[in-house]
Amino acid sequence: MNQFLSNKVILESKELAVQAHGLVKTFGDNRAVDGVNLNVRAGTIYGVLGPNGAGKTTVIRMLATLLKADAGTARIFGYDVVKEPQLVRQLIGVTGQYASVDESLSATENLIIFSRILGLGRADAKRKAQELLEEFGLTEAAKRPLKNFSGGMRRRLDLAASLIAQPPLIFLDEPTTGLDPRTRNQMWDTIRRLVSGGSTVLLTTQYLQEADELADRIAVIDRGQVVAEGTVNELKESIGTSSLHLKIQNEQFMQQACLIVERMLNVQSAVSAEGGKITAPMADAGRVTDLLIALREAGIQLAELSVQKPTLDEVFLSITGNHAGFKGNSETASIKSNI
Repeated sequence: MNQFLSNKVILESKELAVQAHGLVKTFGDNRAVDGVNLNVRAGTIYGVLGPNGAGKTTVIRMLATLLKADAGTARIFGYDVVKEPQLVRQLIGVTGQYASVDESLSATENLIIFSRILGLGRADAKRKAQELLEEFGLTEAAKRPLKNFSGGMRRRLDLAASLIAQPPLIFLDEPTTGLDPRTRNQMWDTIRRLVSGGSTVLLTTQYLQEADELADRIAVIDRGQVVAEGTVNELKESIGTSSLHLKIQNEQFMQQACLIVERMLNVQSAVSAEGGKITAPMADAGRVTDLLIALREAGIQLAELSVQKPTLDEVFLSITGNHAGFKGNSETASIKSNI
């Protein structure tokens, strides 16, 4: 088999990029990974979401042949990670939480060295370095010592180095940890371009927004186990519907407003009212317009209206009963008005 394998060939021959069944890894008395199953379709972004210490990085290390599992099996594009590790390593790129680069060298020198290690000739190594520096917006800093790079620039360079062999599968272990929002968005754009070019990405993260923005499917891991798996919408829908929040300008209309909400949304006992605010479950967002019309016709003015979807944090809390400790923003759509 050639050292650098074509993404197109891989995608045409293998439907699943990752197949893992019953992965277990124990460190002393700590069962860090406890029977993890994963199926990642080729050509997608698969998110592994969980708090620090959940076992995400250990799973990545086992899939990438960097750590041997105590039990279970794993295949990358059909190749066994234990029996065929050399073939697996030709198919993957790995970017860890911290840049694996030499700070005493420039960006260009780092990429040339990595390219030469991977078997490229001197001319091809220089060409590949220039291409990657341009792709990741590092051309102007190409000759600058890495000790003068920002955290975001180092993360981009580390990702660039993992793509020298153009691997069909890329493991990204918390690639945006410590980055500012602008640099994080740039990394997201880069990840999307990789997948649009035919790569598969397995991404671990503790950022709720990152998983929501990027992942086609998500596995939520807690205490070494997959506690939920599905698309973002499937996970949110698994714990219930959205909720409607209203704030009435004049509290003397509260009772009347509650009756209208119950009638228009077809809910009764689930409606709650306190301090001029009404909260009710809402299965059909299309009913909001009819509700607003009914309130206006009754002469009831609103100070605020918001529709809140369940968050991934709420998914984790509902499934495990523990606070996830994730990082992210609440998912609330708000409208303030004087209706």
